[in-house]
Amino acid sequence: MSDRFPQRGEIWFVKFPTDPPDKLSRPVVIVSANVRNNHPRANTVLVIPLSTSVQRGGVPTHLSLEPGETGLNESVIAKAEDISVVRKTSLEPPRQRLRNLSSGQIRTLADMVCLAMDCH
Repeated sequence: MSDRFPQRGEIWFVKFPTDPPDKLSRPVVIVSANVRNNHPRANTVLVIPLSTSVQRGGVPTHLSLEPGETGLNESVIAKAEDISVVRKTSLEPPRQRLRNLSSGQIRTLADMVCLAMDCH
């Protein structure tokens, strides 16, 4: 991990333990609150994985993001139903300058997590 704490809305990379050994690190967006992210005793953050396997078509827990919104080279889908806890030490900083998701996009993802949990 980098020397700095990941911040809400930033895109980092992580290799999940469930990923096949040959799979590269995947992009994730940090969705936990910065009060948690910046706390020196908090070793984990909440993330939502970003998938380049873009399938258009109304999945209510998927947020489509274009390269201009993320700084990534291709379109991605944020899969809110796959929200995960990852160790800060597992995070890899991006290899290029990426954009942060807006507060509005993070709120949309939070609503989608609630929808995935049927808590509305």
